[in-house]
Amino acid sequence: MAAPVDVRVEGSCLVITIDRPKARNAVSPEVAQGLEAAVDRLEADPQLRVGILTGVPPIFCSGADLKAVGAGRGGELVTERGGFAGFVRRERSKPIIAAVDGPALAGGLEIILACDLVVASQQATFSVPEVKRGLIASGGALLRLGDRLPPHIAMEMVLTGDPISAQVAERYGLVNVLCAPGTVLEEALALAERITRNGPLAVFLSRQVLLASRDLPEREGWELSDDANRQVQASEDVQEGVRAFIEKRPPEWTGR
Repeated sequence: MAAPVDVRVEGSCLVITIDRPKARNAVSPEVAQGLEAAVDRLEADPQLRVGILTGVPPIFCSGADLKAVGAGRGGELVTERGGFAGFVRRERSKPIIAAVDGPALAGGLEIILACDLVVASQQATFSVPEVKRGLIASGGALLRLGDRLPPHIAMEMVLTGDPISAQVAERYGLVNVLCAPGTVLEEALALAERITRNGPLAVFLSRQVLLASRDLPEREGWELSDDANRQVQASEDVQEGVRAFIEKRPPEWTGR
């Protein structure tokens, strides 16, 4: 039997695929463990710079595996470090791109909201239908959706449970790249390559400051930014970046 989470290396990118299409790529205990292990691998390998998280079509992820919940294994869909799916609360240093080529609903959308960037095909949809079952979205949608979408659009989604299309999601900023069905992985790899052209330390610190400063007073945000700038200015990479610009060649980054 194939593993429910497939992991493979593409250059400096780790492609992570939820592979349970017959179960609508629902999050089982095994998927939660597999996603957590995949992020561990991404974080531990200095040669890996970006992750891509996708699901075998025709669906990205339908959320929690209700059969596992019904069998009394609902607690196993959550890990200590990652929360739901071993992912939605996981702290990490490297960016992850969601590549979405079909519906993402309930916990599937919450997995996307925990990613840094989103590539979606024109056949993707996004929804948090928990209220239709008398439940609430407890995997981060109520915390994050209002930051990714205009508040009134997010409110409509969580109160009605109705989906929005990929086109609407792109219009309001949830989706970075909208593409044709069947091309999401190709487009996500292209986006990842645009990131990996840049200095590893600069990418890491830029992401860190952007995320950490969201809810801070401006003064504290400036302190984070200034500290990150000092680290970058003292690095070997900043010197290499300048030399490469002068010599009109691609930089050879070391991450130091």
